[in-house]
Amino acid sequence: MDAASGPRPLADRLRPKDISEVVGQEHLLGEGGSLARMVASGRISSLILWGPPGTGKTTIARLLANHADLAFEQISAIFSGVADLKKVFEAAKMRRMSGRGTLLFVDEIHRFNRSQQDGFLPYVEDGTITLIGATTENPSFEINSALLSRMQVLVLNRHDDSMLEELISRAEDEVGKPLPVDEQARESLKVMADGDGRFLLNCVETVFDLAGEDVLSTKDIGKLLQKRAPSYDKDRDGHYNLISAFHKSMRGSDVDGALYWMARMLTAGEDPLYIIRRLVRIASEDIGMADPEAIHQALAAKDAYEFLGSPEGEGQIAQAVIYLASAPKSNAAYLAEKASKAVAKQTGSLMPPAHILNAPTKMMAEMGYGAGYIYDHDVEGGISGQNFFPEDMERQTFYNPVERGFERDIQKRMAYFAKVREEHAAKLKKNK
Repeated sequence: MDAASGPRPLADRLRPKDISEVVGQEHLLGEGGSLARMVASGRISSLILWGPPGTGKTTIARLLANHADLAFEQISAIFSGVADLKKVFEAAKMRRMSGRGTLLFVDEIHRFNRSQQDGFLPYVEDGTITLIGATTENPSFEINSALLSRMQVLVLNRHDDSMLEELISRAEDEVGKPLPVDEQARESLKVMADGDGRFLLNCVETVFDLAGEDVLSTKDIGKLLQKRAPSYDKDRDGHYNLISAFHKSMRGSDVDGALYWMARMLTAGEDPLYIIRRLVRIASEDIGMADPEAIHQALAAKDAYEFLGSPEGEGQIAQAVIYLASAPKSNAAYLAEKASKAVAKQTGSLMPPAHILNAPTKMMAEMGYGAGYIYDHDVEGGISGQNFFPEDMERQTFYNPVERGFERDIQKRMAYFAKVREEHAAKLKKNK
């Protein structure tokens, strides 16, 4: 039996034969979409297809080659090296001499190192190949800027529920019978796929092969199929996307949203201490003096988790998330730190005013160190109003408390402090 007539996986049998049969990606393939315009013109430019697994990157590349009458070459950056690339480039040169172009599809292109990626440049520039790279990682971080500047980046979306349902229906038509699962199990299959069409079709094929005459329930599906781990790589783009969503939900005081993203990260295997470190940062950066207790809650979550471990200690993390997300927010302290550092860099080595310097020696006292200093505790109200900035520098305002939470009280205190300083400055001016 030859390869053409041998058994083929369901996902391969259902692979679209025309661009119009591709499920999803309407923003690219629909009317006015980038890929639709390329197909209509018959001219394909070099592309990066960026999207999650199982969204049709390989299929789209193959169909684009067909529409433009280009020879299709496919390699994987995981299994290919420099020698493989040289063979492809030489074959493409020969085709070009006979009048035919080559579309080179590179799966997982981000796996090639910088020098390997640079190797594509001359062949893309002179038109020897039309390069289409597929990646699940952010091209901004993983693809050389020189190569990226010569390619158009197109983002493919994960399949939603309706798209996954369409794939199941096509599988039923191909096999010639309904999928032997109840309605809840059908929904469970789509949830397990997590937007990956290829994974879904592999699961559907397994169900067809092993279910027999039974109609499977959700529980049956769980026993039959291995659960798909959420798409999440702790040192890559998915990691940063989820932590960004978590932080912004916290900042936006969306308690339920923050709990959801926390759960997504924990479910995917994130280190709980990484989440706690972000909580400590949020307590300082986004809550600050609006609720000084927030930092204690974040650090208590750290202590509790280190004492209890998982999963028990994760309850304290959730408690800290709820406290911080629902706390009044202010970034006034965070901005004050940044502003004071910026001014400190600008002003260099200005000396403090003499009256707040210690005078441990007679010579220093004779130079005026400490002269005129007022001990604040001896003053009614506990504040002298003296100047504590360098004499050659105008007074600065770094901290501007907001009208929320504990900072509402701080705002009143600072207004009083400012009034005392004004009165003290007026007295000094009068006595000169």
